[in-house]
Amino acid sequence: MNESVKLKDIIKVIEHVAPPQLQENYDNSGLIVGSEESLINKALITLDCTEEVIQEAIDSGCNLVIAHHPIVFSGIKKFTGKNYVERTIIKAIKNDIAIYACHTNLDNVLHQGVNKKIADKLGLHQCSILLPKENTLLKLGVFVPKSHFNQVQEALFMAGAGQIGNYKDCGFSFEGIGTFTPSQGANPYSGELGKKSEEAEIRLEVVVPNHLKHQVLSAMFQAHPYEEVAYDLTQLVNARNDVGAGLVGYLSEDMNLDQWVNHVKKSMEIDSFRLTRLKKDGVSIKKIAICGGSGSFLIKHARSLGCDAFVSADIKYHEFFDGEGELLICDIGHYESEKYTSEIFKEILSEKFPKFATLFAQIITNPVYYI
Repeated sequence: MNESVKLKDIIKVIEHVAPPQLQENYDNSGLIVGSEESLINKALITLDCTEEVIQEAIDSGCNLVIAHHPIVFSGIKKFTGKNYVERTIIKAIKNDIAIYACHTNLDNVLHQGVNKKIADKLGLHQCSILLPKENTLLKLGVFVPKSHFNQVQEALFMAGAGQIGNYKDCGFSFEGIGTFTPSQGANPYSGELGKKSEEAEIRLEVVVPNHLKHQVLSAMFQAHPYEEVAYDLTQLVNARNDVGAGLVGYLSEDMNLDQWVNHVKKSMEIDSFRLTRLKKDGVSIKKIAICGGSGSFLIKHARSLGCDAFVSADIKYHEFFDGEGELLICDIGHYESEKYTSEIFKEILSEKFPKFATLFAQIITNPVYYI
């Protein structure tokens, strides 16, 4: 018996893995067509949402399409059906089919992200973000009376604060004396109206991901005994090691060029791909950089980190020169690099909703053919 799930609950589960705040500013991830309150019977998962995919959803009884690429990137002023984007949207609305996309926010996360899926297919280990994203962290400092320190600290940790890489419950604290004078109308936790008071307090500092700011502050206010909580938030330029562009990993064993080429073709299920020449013969390949989709902006960074090969797509002619004959640039194709993204959505939803039906689209949406 299939389980029906509200669309807002499906979105919540996906965005717990890939928060929408992590998408790039040009992107349009999120709910594109439909109401969050609608009940979803079955979802069709695809890389791209096209007219043919909507028809497949209709034929298979799905009332939700989950795609990696948003069908709408910029504003649409008219719906006349003059192009495939407008026709796809019109067809979805007419047939009451919701469309949801999770794009660069899924690219930018390490765990269960697009690049980790590619790394798993290639058998890489010791994976880390290639170019960590900056300005995604806040530092929260709050003054807490000693009696409630453990209560407030635990509330912050439970809300998602204090996560640094693979370490959780990270915080720093030091003791001091807080002073205050309650004015008329105040309802102080301690002290008397009109009299200067002192309170032994502990200052607690934790890091907070930007997208969890409101959640963490809400937890802090609920756990804190003061009527007016003394706290401060500071934007950090520190990079998050679990968020950013691309990925770096290692093969279990060194490979020569022929072994590597065959390994990529077999692992990614492709017949051919474009790659650069190397200056030296007999080069060993072990440290691999990855970026699903268009990743040419990471070539120089991958080379600076001493990577032996870079697997990505949409590399232009002159960009292949940026490998300098030292970095083996492998352009396996945009569709080919991201076609396994559908597996990520299925894994996320199956873990939370084991009885909810998800289907992989059978339509091959790749617009590029090789002859």
